[in-house]
Amino acid sequence: MSNKGFSYNHMRARKSSLVYHIGALIAVTAWGLSFISTKILLQAGLGAVEVYVYRSLLAYLCVLLVCPRPILSNSLSDELKFLLAGICGNSLYFIAENTAMKYTLVSNVSLIVTTAPILTALLIGAMYRSERPNRGFLTGSAIAFAGVACVIFNSSFVVEVNPLGDMLAVLSAVCWAVYSILLRPLNAIYSVWFITRKTFFYGVLTALPFLAVEPSLVGLDVLLQPAVIGNLCFLAMVCSMIAYVLWAASIKKIGVIKSGNYLYVSPIVTLLASALYLKEHVSIVGYAGCALILIGVILSEKLSARFKR
Repeated sequence: MSNKGFSYNHMRARKSSLVYHIGALIAVTAWGLSFISTKILLQAGLGAVEVYVYRSLLAYLCVLLVCPRPILSNSLSDELKFLLAGICGNSLYFIAENTAMKYTLVSNVSLIVTTAPILTALLIGAMYRSERPNRGFLTGSAIAFAGVACVIFNSSFVVEVNPLGDMLAVLSAVCWAVYSILLRPLNAIYSVWFITRKTFFYGVLTALPFLAVEPSLVGLDVLLQPAVIGNLCFLAMVCSMIAYVLWAASIKKIGVIKSGNYLYVSPIVTLLASALYLKEHVSIVGYAGCALILIGVILSEKLSARFKR
């Protein structure tokens, strides 16, 4: 092959990769905004499990319209993987995260959950030798994580240790890491739409027992409020359906570790959206954290490539 042909193919590959990097960034941006919508729904009177079930059920029905067939996966083994993915990436992840906020500070939960990319990298490295995180990745991740701490402690540097809440937050982070790893073998066989539909189905199914023990459910009059309908639709269509499809596609094309690194951007989106829509104060520490996160993500990508050479 000529140098010209090689250069053209290399450029095409880079452009294709860029698309999936952008997809991962869109997904984490949506998840950053989801905290605002979730807070609005909780203030309207919905329970934490209610919010998850309604958004995921609506998202499942929408994905079902796009990908109605096939119903089952190729084997019982794959079906069990989808069940585990639905639990780890949906029901248990969200329920553990929301419940943790009842027993510990929100800042504790946010900081602990943001360890998911590091946990994912360590787990994937232990399972697949070819994808072990190198020094470049770990350096960039450490800088980004320091930035996340600044963003989370934007208005307060108070840290309290509450074992139950903090352990639930750790469980949530581990769940997301396991979910990301489960996507790897499933992506090799199934389409991202099929994967998303199956995980939503099992997520809703395994959340129903939690919904049954909720103290009370809101009435139809609350659900029909414009603000409630609008935010539920945003959570279902954008934060669940579109974001999960983009995330699965990104993991399939650019890998679990590189995709996971974008999760550090989510707190930036939450911080800025909180300031804009909820009128929450952003200090110089918060802005410094945003800068550190961006620097860390960029360095992680650049240094990872350098250490591979």
